[in-house]
Amino acid sequence: MTELPKRSIFSADSIAAPLRHSVFRRIWLASLLSNLGLLIQGVGAAWAMTLMTSSADKVALVQTALMLPIMLISMPAGAIADMYDRRIVALVSLSISLAGAIALAVMAWLGLVTPNILLAFCFIVGCGMALFGPAWQASVSEQVPPETLPSAVALNGISYNIARSFGPAIGGVIVATAGAVAAFAANAMLYIPLLIVLFLWRRATEPSRLPREKLSRAIVSGVRYIANSPSIRIVLTRTLVTGLLGGSVSALMPLVARDLLHGGAQTYGIMLGAFGMGAVIGALNIAEVRKRLSGEASIRVCAITMGLAIAVIAISKQPVITAAALVLAGSVWMLAVALFNIGVQLSAPRWVAGRSLAAFQAAIAGGIAIGSWCWGHLTDLVGVETALLVSAAAMFVSPLLGLWLEMPPIGARNEAADLLADPEVRLPLTGRSGPLVVEIEYRVDPGSARVFHGLMQEVQLSRQRNGAYGWSIARDIAEPELWTERYHCPTWLDYLRQRNRSTQSERALHQRAMAFHIGIEPVRVRRMLERPFGSVRWKEDTPDSAANEVLPAATPAGSST
Repeated sequence: MTELPKRSIFSADSIAAPLRHSVFRRIWLASLLSNLGLLIQGVGAAWAMTLMTSSADKVALVQTALMLPIMLISMPAGAIADMYDRRIVALVSLSISLAGAIALAVMAWLGLVTPNILLAFCFIVGCGMALFGPAWQASVSEQVPPETLPSAVALNGISYNIARSFGPAIGGVIVATAGAVAAFAANAMLYIPLLIVLFLWRRATEPSRLPREKLSRAIVSGVRYIANSPSIRIVLTRTLVTGLLGGSVSALMPLVARDLLHGGAQTYGIMLGAFGMGAVIGALNIAEVRKRLSGEASIRVCAITMGLAIAVIAISKQPVITAAALVLAGSVWMLAVALFNIGVQLSAPRWVAGRSLAAFQAAIAGGIAIGSWCWGHLTDLVGVETALLVSAAAMFVSPLLGLWLEMPPIGARNEAADLLADPEVRLPLTGRSGPLVVEIEYRVDPGSARVFHGLMQEVQLSRQRNGAYGWSIARDIAEPELWTERYHCPTWLDYLRQRNRSTQSERALHQRAMAFHIGIEPVRVRRMLERPFGSVRWKEDTPDSAANEVLPAATPAGSST
């Protein structure tokens, strides 16, 4: 009789399972310290600004300087994370933040900091962290096996929220005892452990057979992939809406402490800690929620619960009740954000993971930033209590969005399929030869025409998100059995990338389309150069091997187009 394995905190579906893997464990602990440092610096910078100026706008701009880079450079940062070694990208980006933190500490120690200089160095630190984010998040799937990836994403959320729970308090103690210079120096020191563990990580890399894309083309590829991926579009839209409606809590929390609870800085710190502690509780329960509820049901429960919690915060005048509501709000907020993050990570193939996660970062940061401005403006007009009640009502009804944009099921990562051999080529090509036109002829039973046409709409999305454009499907009016799929790729290299970016599910989709083909002859594929003059090496006596930047090989029988 086989003995059943004992369940432990490190079982595959537990929140602690990723900590079994030494690389993830070291990076996670070091990132916790770097998150603490960033929040400690935020306290020091805000305090330093209050000593230099009485302008509330200048004080608020400290947080803007740290967060604005996420919106401005998230997509280029995601493209860089996909194009280059993510470990190297992370090391370079952390070095940028470290240099900014050291320079700020030195200038503050020398008494040379002005409000504008302080904002400039905060922006430099923020740029480093914005560049670091996509590379770090996309590399999580390389540190843990697929079955523990959701728990790893949740643990990263816990890391930030632990830091948010204790970082401001630690920063306040440091500033009170040693001044803002000590806070800046502490942030610089807390980057060092993460730099060390990333430097020691021996990341396994698979060299690409094709040259990397240019940055501008890589950004376009990422946008195109997201635009043609319904599941990712839905997750990003729901993320943006949640940030817009739920950002009222963090944006108005200082006013809640001052105007509704009639407290001071200590009350504000306690309320921040309550929200952060709730976020930790929510992250610890992410595995249980995913086990019991579908993605759409989970988001609905989170939205309704958060709407109720915000309403309690609006009408409560007792710190204990408000803190309890903030714990609940923090818990469901973290659950929702983690579910969105997991949805993106498990939907995007590895070649575009960094850009997809960058879009997620931009959606949540943009939603919170725009929402905070809107809620602040509404508060000036109607007061903090009414503004919070409006936010609560909007959050409460937001699940209706699921009627049109239902959350896709969250499963395992859609891994890339095996690389295909290059198609047989007898015309001397260069990597820049193009545009390339691909025509695929199917013979389909007229009785299956409607079903086949419906399936080809899914094929269209799969072709376009991987790099094709100008896709069409046509039916011969003289031979109703004959269908022709047609699409373009900008160059020969782009075509080779496009055909090898297909995931296993996309390859299966293409095989389903080919299964409709009837007759003795196989599906016919034509690959044609649209502009043959000037885009090839026009020497008939030049051997193919010398004329090609990418050496072609015969395509195996039955392989994908």
